Amino acid sequence: MRSIWRGAVSFGLVSIGVKLYSATEDKDIRFHQVHAPDGGRIKYKRVCSIDGEEVEYSEIAKGYELPDGQLVILTDEDFDDLPLSTRREIDVLQFVDQDEIDPIHFEKTYYLEPDGPAVRPYVLLRDALANAGQVAITKIALRQRESLAALRVRDDVLVLHTMRWPDEIRRPDFGFLDEDVTVRPQELQMAEALISSMTGAFDAGEFTDDYREAMTALLEAKQSGGEVQPVPETADPGAAVVDLMSALRRSVEKARGGSADEDEPAPARRAPAKKATAPRKADAADDTAEDADEAPAKRTAKKAPAARTPAKKAPAKKTTAAKKTATAEKAPAKRTRRSA
Repeated sequence: MRSIWRGAVSFGLVSIGVKLYSATEDKDIRFHQVHAPDGGRIKYKRVCSIDGEEVEYSEIAKGYELPDGQLVILTDEDFDDLPLSTRREIDVLQFVDQDEIDPIHFEKTYYLEPDGPAVRPYVLLRDALANAGQVAITKIALRQRESLAALRVRDDVLVLHTMRWPDEIRRPDFGFLDEDVTVRPQELQMAEALISSMTGAFDAGEFTDDYREAMTALLEAKQSGGEVQPVPETADPGAAVVDLMSALRRSVEKARGGSADEDEPAPARRAPAKKATAPRKADAADDTAEDADEAPAKRTAKKAPAARTPAKKAPAKKTTAAKKTATAEKAPAKRTRRSA
């Protein structure tokens, strides 16, 4: 087991260092949602409802909607500033009989282990609780939430049950409670006799999860019958980013005339008009596009031939003087596009 919390039990003037462990675990058989024809996993994205963009975890905050419809947004820093005196302490408030606590209050169960040299005071509190036959009512803060908790002894270990606050327990508001319903004495006597005949000592090991056992048998039968398939391979998300960056770089080079194919149709070489609306999948891709805008110009300056006659098609490699001439020759082309 791995501890999920570390602090101390405050018992009068005594402080007992402890580690907290989850005392229970789910044994349910977990399924993935997959695409039936090919077995591909169904994935969900965190998408903003306003701009439709996928949101990173670092940009996600907690929002609370007020009754008037306005929104209050809280960040992790806001939660860190909240004063929680029980953040690292289990504060013992009082001792009560366990029968006084309705099980409806119990929420989750944890084991407490003595931390380091706290074994002796831990055993002292454990034995005192066991001899008194009582449980300690405490307060503890877990995952930014403060809860009541009951501390008791089970199998020589201190066990902590987090509890619901009283205002979190719903009141059963059922119509039949207001009705005057009566049962006959003979019916009540038969029901009591049935209960008496089924009474016995509770042993959790005598009960099994029939559904889980049947599901396990079904999966084993599928496996032994060969009704399985390998997990389908999916494309590496990183490769998609690289391809996008490469595509952006090629688009920029074509727009600058640096590496466009000579036989490519003219409309395809008018990429600058649509370059600003290229889909943005990542900030890194935008930065790469900006770097690529500058790169062709630098390469042109270094590799330009000593003397070359300007051409109407504006080759990628030309001298500085040729660039000026090419610029002058491109101006009519722009007017032509407007007229078109």
